[in-house]
Amino acid sequence: MKKKITKAVFPVAGMGARFLPATKSIPKELLPLVDRPLVQYTVDEAREAGIESFLFVSARGKTAMAGYFDKHPSLERKLEKDEEYELLAKLQNSNIASGDIAYVRQGEPLGLGHAVPCARQFVDHDEYFAVILPDDVLAGSPRRLSQMMSAWKERPANIVGTMQVSQDQVSAYGVLDVETENGRMIKARGLIEKPSPEMAPSNNAVIGRYLLSPKIMTRLANTGPGFGDEIQLTDAINAEASSEDGVYGYKFDAKRYDCGSISGFLKATIDFGLNRQELRDDLLAHIRSCLSGER
Repeated sequence: MKKKITKAVFPVAGMGARFLPATKSIPKELLPLVDRPLVQYTVDEAREAGIESFLFVSARGKTAMAGYFDKHPSLERKLEKDEEYELLAKLQNSNIASGDIAYVRQGEPLGLGHAVPCARQFVDHDEYFAVILPDDVLAGSPRRLSQMMSAWKERPANIVGTMQVSQDQVSAYGVLDVETENGRMIKARGLIEKPSPEMAPSNNAVIGRYLLSPKIMTRLANTGPGFGDEIQLTDAINAEASSEDGVYGYKFDAKRYDCGSISGFLKATIDFGLNRQELRDDLLAHIRSCLSGER
């Protein structure tokens, strides 16, 4: 197996139904979180972690995604001519070179375990790869995928990002069946998809960061529908727990925002805005006026 992970798969085929009618014409992943679209945050996180090649598993009606990551030469020339160098740098940071990005379509919405193998031609038979869910935005530095990469270099294995959630929330997640813990690393006997609180083996919930063996592709090809009548990535990872590679959780302590929900997206917008020095004072003043009933 190669000792470096350079490829990442981004499943972005979802309809974004919670955000309708906005997502009628704009992919949910391009909705702006302050001044960058949602997907840019996870692309930046991947770049920092050493990812060099990006594959987006998309769907019909999401061609705007390709346009966003493409170069815009005329706009770049105008910004340079106008000496708008800060804006130019931001614009160029959104570019991904043509040879480093690819798109495939997920023909039917059959679950995350169906979306990932759509990328099987993208992943070599001897290389681990990352799967990143743009809905899960993690705050903090260094970005959390970099931390997972460091852990993987010390112990190459299937590693999933995890966070502890309250017992009444476990039914919304895949959950680790914990065998042993060593610092941030959890060796898992397996995973259970969306267990009831009384059946959950722990409160270590899987969130949208995965470093996976290429064997996962073969397992997914032989995995039938599971929870919710969808093909579950969790089921294939669970089958890897007893393999030589094994399955581990990496415990995050980051602030996580579920930007697949409107409330999570709004919380992220407020917090990311408050963390911007040039926006903080004005935004705080507005929030205080709202809370005091002055408006």
